[in-house]
Parts: sequence; C-alpha cells; structure tokens
Amino acid sequence: MTDTFQFKLLATDGKARRGEVSMPRGTIRTPAFMPVGTVGTVKAMYLDQVRELGADIILGNTYHLMLRPGPERVARLGGLHELIRWPWPILTDSGGFQVMSLSGLRKLDEKGVTFKSHVDGALHHMSPERSIEIQGLLDSDIQMQLDECVALPASPKEIERAMEMSLRWAERCKAAFGDQPGKAMFGIVQGGDIPHLRERSAAALAGLDLKGYAIGGLAVGEPQEVMLDMISTTLPHLPTGKPRYLMGVGTPDDILKSVARGIDMFDCVMPTRSGRHGLAFTRRGRINLRNARHAEDMRPLDEESNCPAARDYSRAYLHHLIRANESLGGMLLTWNNLAYYQDLMAGIRKAIEEGRFADFMAETQENWARGDLAPL
Repeated sequence: MTDTFQFKLLATDGKARRGEVSMPRGTIRTPAFMPVGTVGTVKAMYLDQVRELGADIILGNTYHLMLRPGPERVARLGGLHELIRWPWPILTDSGGFQVMSLSGLRKLDEKGVTFKSHVDGALHHMSPERSIEIQGLLDSDIQMQLDECVALPASPKEIERAMEMSLRWAERCKAAFGDQPGKAMFGIVQGGDIPHLRERSAAALAGLDLKGYAIGGLAVGEPQEVMLDMISTTLPHLPTGKPRYLMGVGTPDDILKSVARGIDMFDCVMPTRSGRHGLAFTRRGRINLRNARHAEDMRPLDEESNCPAARDYSRAYLHHLIRANESLGGMLLTWNNLAYYQDLMAGIRKAIEEGRFADFMAETQENWARGDLAPL
C-alpha cells in the first residue's frame, strides 16, 4: 500500500500490459475486472465472497447512490466503504451513462444535466462540480468525470457536440477534484465511432495530465469490430504510464481482445445480470441453464473450478432452480460467473508475465468453441 496513487507497468506482451495500481486502500492488479456494485451491493453476492474470488476493486454508481440513500447520508454514515463493509478501493462512475438512458426525462446544457428521478419523479440537477462533490461524499478512491455518452448510431454532428461538451466538463471536474492525496480522477474519452474525434478527445484529455483515462461511449450498440477499432485508434494518444479503463465492457471475448490492444481495467454488469437470468460463463463457453437438456444432467458446470457454485452443484439442480424462479439459482450462477471472470483475469495476468498471452488467448477461445458437452 502507499499514501499516493501510483500505476506501475510490470510486464508487457505485445500491446497487452500487466501492471499494478497502488493506493491507500489497496493494490489493484491489472488487467482487472471490477464487479459492479451499483447501489452499494454486487447483486446476489456477499461482498466477502466478491473479495475471496479475487476482486481488488468494485464499482459504485453516482447517479443511483445520489437518489438513494443519498450522498450526504452516506457521508454521515462514514462513507461508502464503511457502510457496505468493503475496505478496499471503490471506483464511482459519474452517472453520465445513466443520464443518457433517461433521455426522455432529462434536459442537458453547458451547466450540466437536469433530470427526473426514475424512483420518485423528483427533479435533480447534476453539474460536473456536483458529480465530483457527490463522489467525494461517497469517499470513492477513483472518481470519474461527468461526461455525455451518446448511444450509437448517432450523427457525426451530435457525436462531436457531446465530445466537445465532455472535454469542457473534464476541465471543470479536474478543478473541482483539486488535490486529493491517494485518490484519482479519470477523464473519459468520447467520440463515438468517428476515429478523428476519438483522437482529438484523447489528445485533449492527455493534455490535462490526469491520473488515469477511460474510454467511454462504447458497447452501446455498435458491433464488436467497431469497438475494437476505436480502442486501437484511441490508445496511441493516451499516456503509456497511466491506467486505461474501458467502461462497461464486457463479454469474456471482449475482454481478451481489448487486453490484446492495451486496456488495463474493465467493468460490466454482464456476469451478475446473466447469472440472475440463468446464463453461466465457464471454461467451456456460455451455458444456458434454462435449456431442457440440462434437466437430468448431473455434471457440475466445471468440475475443476475452485468455486463451489461451479464445482459442487449439478446442472440439473441449477436448471430446476432457474426454471422455478428460486433466488438461489441466480445467486449460484452469479457466484459462478464472477468466479469465472476473476479466474480469466488471473490467467490473463499470468500469461502476460510469462510472455504467452497470444497462446493463452487462442487456447481460451478454442475451449469456448468446443462447447460445454465436449470434454476438456
């Protein structure tokens, strides 16, 4: 641990990077996957379990936490770490993505965004300064600038307008964040699917000399090839000695291909949301436990897994729980999925250290392609 925020590159293999983010509340091994704890809970999981699976950091959401229980209340209760019993690093996103999804309930201008709560319809205003203030009240370790995220496809004019607005907001967020020892504010590259806008956004943010940089506005409807092209376009314009975070991504395949291009940090609701809907991620690929073929299959999801949910419960029982809408089904599959994601990240880190990331990636994809009925 350290009293300051530091990022160190430990190894590279091609463009893939193995590093560490060090900060007062702990060390984040990169490439890292951050489980999403939107409202202070990783759905269907105890946070002790999340830690035991290998998570060094979780994500909280500014928009949702400002609505309930409210940032001032969280501060009075000792901050988010104390409230939820997670003493390790927390990253809070700015709420920009959620505001995008409320397009019918919001009004956006240079000052910020005014929106109606999806909870009770109350009117709220979030400026760049208020977003940083809320994240400070939550006492998160990594705070994200407020940005405007545009769903794709969109017109070039709209994408450019939002990108330029986000850059101006980044400057205001940096000023509001000030000097917070041991903490970091990350800027967010925007620019949709237009390469020269991505380059312009990345170069301008790099000029602000922030402690880390995120790529936002992807995985919002565009094909995977477009997402990967935008990553490759953006990264050469960001500092090599600072962490790079791809927001809201993604599938295990997205993660592998993004690491290959130089991404260090990820978050996504996919492992938890999929688990609640009966979908398991495994070394053998995706397994839909709703399918009738699992009804009498006594095999576990993965007999070699260290996770009890994957190793000790039959597919027949998991199928029964999911079809019966029993809460335990979603809990077990979420547990399995987060275990798989953290095992994947551990495998990625080890492969980069050993200079065999390309082989690891090919072997992993080959096992997915063989399917869950084929022996490994």
